[in-house]
Parts: sequence; structure tokens; C-alpha cells
Amino acid sequence: MSLSFEYDLFVIGAGSGGVRASRMSARAGARVGIAESTFLGGTCVNVGCVPKKLFVYGAQFAEEFDDAAGFGWLVGARQFDWATLRDNKTKEIERLNGVYQNLLVNAGVKIHRGVARLLDAHTIEMEGQRMTADNILIATGSSPYAPSFPGDEHTITSTDVFYLPNFPRHAIIVGGGYIAVEFAGIFNGLGVESHLLYRGPLFLRGFDESVRGFVKDELERKGIHLHFNTEIASIEVNSGRKRVHFKDGQSLESDLVLQATGRRPNTSGLGLDAAGVHLGDRGEVVVDEFFRTSVPNIYAIGDVIDRMQLTPVAIAEGMCIAHNLFGSGPKRSLDYRDIPTAVFCQPNIGTVGLTEAQAAAKGPISVFETSFRAMKHTLSGRGERTFMKLIVRKADDRVVGAHMVGPEAGEIIQGLAVAIKAGATKAQFDATVGIHPTAAEEFVTMREATR
Repeated sequence: MSLSFEYDLFVIGAGSGGVRASRMSARAGARVGIAESTFLGGTCVNVGCVPKKLFVYGAQFAEEFDDAAGFGWLVGARQFDWATLRDNKTKEIERLNGVYQNLLVNAGVKIHRGVARLLDAHTIEMEGQRMTADNILIATGSSPYAPSFPGDEHTITSTDVFYLPNFPRHAIIVGGGYIAVEFAGIFNGLGVESHLLYRGPLFLRGFDESVRGFVKDELERKGIHLHFNTEIASIEVNSGRKRVHFKDGQSLESDLVLQATGRRPNTSGLGLDAAGVHLGDRGEVVVDEFFRTSVPNIYAIGDVIDRMQLTPVAIAEGMCIAHNLFGSGPKRSLDYRDIPTAVFCQPNIGTVGLTEAQAAAKGPISVFETSFRAMKHTLSGRGERTFMKLIVRKADDRVVGAHMVGPEAGEIIQGLAVAIKAGATKAQFDATVGIHPTAAEEFVTMREATR
């Protein structure tokens, strides 16, 4: 820590990673400042995973009402009110903004509101004011990316969905990643005729092939219209309705077109070039294993480095920054192997470790799979199925991948992630007594390899 500067650490971006790094650094005795131009908590808290999960909860009630009949409940007339869900969500997000502010203030972090940019490796300018810092952390996150075409001004991004003034009756969701798949399920569950368009042959690229195919079948079963190998050529508006023309010559009329086609790092306008910070081909900040940029005292974490765009990953990276700058002991980096994740489509996806293709490329494997109708649906009458898969490395019997599609998949895979991170073998899975009756017990009762 040097008294030649106003701050020991100045963080640009108050998302999950930036907030964690600044709080932990301040608690270690550092003088910390943080700049935020929009809202505290970043994408996840405000226009990402938190409000999206609340919308997923809302979308599930339609099926719950239907399922209740098989259990003797008579559910009367029901009607969805978009304004209630939207505004209640907003109140919760505002509450969380206050929580984040209190966390920073109570830790002793100085909050600066406005746009920050670097003048050099140690100088930050905000609203005409200049500040100096010994170390600078770039944690500015990412923003939705949408391709251009004639009429693209009539589309929206995932950021806009959370504050829609009017709810659509018909929606087109463009994209093949988890954001597109999740919003297709949300809209469908809330009673919207939903069409998911993807330019490739099958969505969720990078996920296990068995999972991708199973989710496709389940989404179609739920009434979502899937259009693969399809791209938008143009959009025209007539009487408030959008006529969407595809490159194959077909067209579709819709109330809303959501482009969920990926995200790009927020590096523009930060003055990174003036400070000498190198960027990669995708506009991401290039860092080493300790999150140092090409400038020794400037660091970067989270979506802006484009390694894994996941909130818990950014938080873990932030913890590394605080420890390495102001803690004691050996420097820490992050092991990106076996990081679990979930997709909150309906049914949910939970996954950790290697896909079958990744594991097979490393050597001989055994694959254990099962699919079944959940116990609940034996009375509800719903056709939804659950899918589970374990991938085992033959050389040492270690479980190297676990994948699930079904209710609460994320909750179940989180527990399995601990076992896989610890190096559990298939024999140890088999020796574990299941909790009956649960879906999760299937993970410890799959005895015969599928292939």
C-alpha cells in the first residue's frame, strides 16, 4: 500500500465481482473506491439471473395449477397480470440495490456514481474529477450483443424484457444460448405463443449432446415452437405488429422480437488504450492466471475477461484479487475445472464436469443414463420426463461429469459438484445410500452402463 495515491485499490464496476473484491480488500485494511455508472449489483442482480429466476418462478404456476387437479384440488378461474409480476420484481431488485450499497458502505468502500475512465495506469477521471490509485480493477461486465439487419430497431434485448410496459401475446426469441432458451420457457409459461429461432441445427452448443436433445424434446412437448437453421432477414412493422422475414423466404408476425444472441465485454470508453491495457479479439481484457493485465498494477475479472460468464465465478475471481493484493500467503488463482452451472429453462438443466464428447476425447469412459417420469406426474398426468447422466473415466473409476434435466436440477447438481470436485469414484456413488423417494437418488442407483 502506497500513500502516494488516494486509493490502494480503485474498482471500475460494482457488479458481483467488483463488489466482492472491493469489500474484501477494504476489510483487509485497504483504501478502496468503486465506480458505477448504472446500478449496484451488476447484470445478475438487476437485469440477469435474479429477476430472471423470479420470472421463472412466475412462469411455473400455470403448470402447477394444472397438476393440482390430479391431487384433488379444484383450481378456479385464473388470470396472469404482468404488471404485478414486473413491479414486484422491481421492488425486490431495489431492495437488493440497497443491500449492496450497505455492504460497501459498512466495509468502508467509497462509492462514486458516474462513468469512470483511465487517463493512465494510475489515474481515473470521473465527471471532471481526477483520482489516483495504486491498483486498478476493471470489473465492468458485459452487455447484450445483437446482430444488425433491416428493421432491427424493432427488436429488444434481455435487458429490456424486465421492464416491458405491455405484455405480448406472441413472442419470437432469437438465439441458441441459455438466455434465449430460458426466456422462451418464461414467455411460454406465462401464456405467450413462443417461437425460438436459432441459426444452428440445435441450441445450447457446448452442453452435453444428450442434454441438448432431451431439452429439445421437452420444450416441444410444452408447446414452444422451435425453428432451427433459421435467421432473420428483416423486420417491418404494420399497425403495431412486427412482420419478421426469414432468410429462407418464410415470415412470421409477432408482438415482440427478443434478440438473445450473446454478450460482449464492456471495454469501450474506459480509456484502456491510454493506460496500455491489451484487449483480445472479442474485445475482452487479456489477463494472466492472477488476473493481471498487460499493465502490472491493473487487473480485470468477471465477464469483461470473457472466461466464464457466471456470477459465482466473478465473485471467486474477486476473492483472488483481494487476497493477492492485500492478504498473506501464496497467490491464488481460480481453477475453472468442474464449475457447476444451471440453465433455468423448464425443466431445468444442471451440469458439472465434462460432457461425454470431452471425456471420450481424453480416453475410455463408461456412460450411465436414465430418464423417467417423476413420481409427481404419475398423478398429475403430465408427460414431462427427467433425465440424468454420469460419465465415468475407466482408468480410475472417477466420475468426471454429471448432467441432469428436470425439476430442481441446479439444486441437485450443486451437491454432486462437491463430490466431483473432491474426485469421487463411481464405486463411492454406488456405495452411497439414496434418499427415497426422490429424483436425486437415481444418481446413486445407476448400476449398468448405457454404453
